[in-house]
Amino acid sequence: MRLNMAIEIIKFIIYSLGIVLIAKYILVTILRKLAESLNLSAKTVGNVAGIATSIPELLTVSFSAFSGLIGASAYNIISSNVINLVQYLTSIYINKNQKVLSNKAIKIDLFLIICTILIPIIMLVAKIEFSINIVPIFIILFFFFYYINAKVHELYLKKQDKKISEEIEKEQKWVRGKTKVVVKYSTYLLLTSVALYLIGDRLSICLENLAQVFTIPEFVLGIALGFITSIPELITFFESQKHYKKEENSELGVIEATNNLLTSNVLNLFVIQTIGIIIYWLIM
Repeated sequence: MRLNMAIEIIKFIIYSLGIVLIAKYILVTILRKLAESLNLSAKTVGNVAGIATSIPELLTVSFSAFSGLIGASAYNIISSNVINLVQYLTSIYINKNQKVLSNKAIKIDLFLIICTILIPIIMLVAKIEFSINIVPIFIILFFFFYYINAKVHELYLKKQDKKISEEIEKEQKWVRGKTKVVVKYSTYLLLTSVALYLIGDRLSICLENLAQVFTIPEFVLGIALGFITSIPELITFFESQKHYKKEENSELGVIEATNNLLTSNVLNLFVIQTIGIIIYWLIM
């Protein structure tokens, strides 16, 4: 019995790390190259990175919900969002970019990010179920958060926007034949998605065994998944600031990292958790 459980735990770690490694070294790289080749701003690149680094959560939450472990998916999202914020602040302080946090737009974004942590915690404390009834509210909040982000960017980051365009022109070469670039990277993304699905399917079986056969609490599995699926964000937070530090333009790196964090956390809570709820509702 103990040997079988140890084998399942090892499988859980291997499959989870497999998702993370593919997301980090293949998925994130592909999306970033695509964004940069199209001359996107640091803010937009951060958004793209946020989408990419949320893929592991999308898979683990979806497969957890499909296995009937909605509790594990909820704790996965909470722990991921908390860890993302801790990693972001750590990267800011290590890179000595604290002064950039005084920007009003960054402050408002951080407030929104903290809300993505407090909302699910309050729901758990108040014993509000992650049911299908909460889905419309999550969808409304998703658009509301992005509306605020867009407005504060427009109000407080106009100068940075201009600087972003100038820096991109200096640092990057415009890729001719955009259609070919998009087709190439889209093909890579499709193949990567297939690989992630196959690994995620095995992870789903593993999660079901650990929870039902070996009775490991869902919150333990969810928190463990949160730690594992937050690794890509840690890497992208440091990479974004390192990228712009070379040009002595640290504020652009912080803007990219902040939008990466905001996009990741907002998607985790309002979109990915919603997908998990819908999957769970359909199979139950």
